[in-house]
Amino acid sequence: MAATQGLARNAVVMRITVGLISRARRDLRSSQDRSGLSMADIVNRALTLYEFVDSRLAAGDQFLLRQKGAGGLELVQFS
Repeated sequence: MAATQGLARNAVVMRITVGLISRARRDLRSSQDRSGLSMADIVNRALTLYEFVDSRLAAGDQFLLRQKGAGGLELVQFS
C-alpha cells in the first residue's frame, strides 16, 4: 500500500516541451552521465532546487559554500 501511495504522489501531472540552449543541453547531459538519472528526474530536481534557492534569496538569505577540505566559506552570488 505504501508503494502505491508513493506512485500516486509522484504521478506526472504536467508535460511540457522546452527548447534548451546549448549550454543547458551540455549541463543536462553531464548531469545525466554523472548521476545516472533520467532527463525528467534531473529537470524535476532542478526545478525543486531552483524554487528553494529563489525563495530563500527573496527572503534575504545568503548561500555559502565550503569546499571539501577547505576551512573558509565563499559567498555564492546568483545573477
